Amino acid sequence: MKNDTDIPPQARPLPAYLVQRYQGWKATTYSENKVWYRRLAEEGQRPRAMVIACCDSRVNVTSLFSADQGEIFLHRNIANLVPPYEPDGDHHGTSAAVEYAVSVLKVANLIVLGHSNCGGVKGCHDMCAGHAPALEEKTSFIGRWMDLLRPGYDRLPADADEPARLRQLEKEGVLVSLQNLMTFPFVQEAVANDTLSVHGLWIDISSGALEYYDPEDGSFLAV
Repeated sequence: MKNDTDIPPQARPLPAYLVQRYQGWKATTYSENKVWYRRLAEEGQRPRAMVIACCDSRVNVTSLFSADQGEIFLHRNIANLVPPYEPDGDHHGTSAAVEYAVSVLKVANLIVLGHSNCGGVKGCHDMCAGHAPALEEKTSFIGRWMDLLRPGYDRLPADADEPARLRQLEKEGVLVSLQNLMTFPFVQEAVANDTLSVHGLWIDISSGALEYYDPEDGSFLAV
C-alpha cells in the first residue's frame, strides 16, 4: 500500500460540485433504477454498438443517441482517430478497445463520430501547414497522434478557405479512421461475415445536424 507521500496533493480532494452531482445522481437516477444497475453488474455488458468519439466535452454521445447504461461501448481520444493495425507489442489503447469490442463483446455496429470545431483537427491543420512548430517536436504527444491525420490533410483542396478546409479535415479524420479500421484482421473478418457493420458520422455542434458517410456516393449526407 502506498504512503500518502506517494500521492500528489492535488489529486486528493474531489471538487465539491462533482460530489454534489454524484449525490444527486445516486439519490435519483440510481435509486430509481437499482434493479437495472444490479443486473448490469451481475450479467455484464452487452452493448449493441461501439462509438469512437473525440475527447471534446461538447460531444455527448450517450445524450446524442439517448442511450442508457450498457447500450454503447464508448472510446474517446483526440480527434476520434483510429491508428492502423500494428501488432508490435507496444501500448495501443484505441486498438485494444476496438479488439475488445469486436472480439469479446461482439458489437454489431462500430461507429466513428467526428465533429465540428475540433481542436485536435485544427492542431493537425496548423502543424501540417507549418504554423505549429511545437507540435512537430517528438516530445509532443498530440503532434505524434495527429500524424495519423496527415493523409487526410494531403487530400484537402488547396483553393478552399481555412474554415472549409478545417471542416473537410474533420470529415477526413473519420475516413482515415474507417480505412484504418479495415486493416484489423478481426474487423475484416466480422465485416465479411456480416456480424459487424462500420459507420462514419460527423456532427455539427452548433446546429445539431448529423451526417453519415455514404461509400456509394463518396460523401457525407444528412441523416
